[in-house]
Amino acid sequence: MNEATTCGRRCLACGAIESIGTSEPIWPVDWRCPACAKGASQVNGIPMFAPELADTVSGFDPKAFDELAGLEGTHFWFVARNRLIVGLARKFFPSARRFLEVGCGTGFVLQAMAESRQWERLVGSELHPTGLTHARRRVPQSEFVQMDAQNIPARGVFDLTGAFDVIEHIADDEAVLRGLRAATKTGGGTIITVPQHPWLWSRADKVAHHQRRYRRGELETKLRRNGFEILFSSSFTALLLPLMAASRLKDQKDAKELEAYEFKLNPVINRSLLEVLRAEVCMTLAGIRWPAGGSRVVVAEAI
Repeated sequence: MNEATTCGRRCLACGAIESIGTSEPIWPVDWRCPACAKGASQVNGIPMFAPELADTVSGFDPKAFDELAGLEGTHFWFVARNRLIVGLARKFFPSARRFLEVGCGTGFVLQAMAESRQWERLVGSELHPTGLTHARRRVPQSEFVQMDAQNIPARGVFDLTGAFDVIEHIADDEAVLRGLRAATKTGGGTIITVPQHPWLWSRADKVAHHQRRYRRGELETKLRRNGFEILFSSSFTALLLPLMAASRLKDQKDAKELEAYEFKLNPVINRSLLEVLRAEVCMTLAGIRWPAGGSRVVVAEAI
């Protein structure tokens, strides 16, 4: 993929690229494109690049953010996934200092990344301002922007980008991958996590507004097609796959039963599952690649 001659913020109206000073926000709330004078509206100091989609049920129900914010900090899956993401960022991109998370939700992953090293620029983006309300409290040092992940207003700004269980919510997932590639400088990279195995499709996917579960190799193919080279790929929650399959293939009658079965776990069970996944993550970071599991994590370099 050809790199643009200039890198910086991108005007969504005319496509012009404007360079960014080291000490200024990527998208100042009063910013106007120098070429066409178009800008973004702002709400509570957050630039809004897709206000027409804000807090709509578009790939995700924003009502779920309040519950997620109270759940993520202790739930075994979210805690272990954070450890895996931070570990892979340290292993493959130790010198990265400018990070963008697309679909940052309540800021749980962004907070872990913020605490993992000193960043020159840390940015969280989300379609739904409801999620950003939580994210700003968790990561006050970060910049935040409301935008559609299919249309990222930046080019070549970041040396690390990520989307963690985001693109499965979007019909045109490759539009997001193209946007991530454009926002990532050549030689930088991205980390993507997605749900895996179509045979695991269940009511949980419908409740979560998923468009798909990924086949093995599908995400890697799409990343290559959009300007990335694969550095690492593995399943996640491999050791818990039998339990996950039993849960997902069980005939849950309604969303409340699903919530009780998968999210509101007995604390002893939750701690036990966390210990299993901690061991799995340690082995993954040591180089083991799991052929099957509930999720897929892929690390790729922008080429």
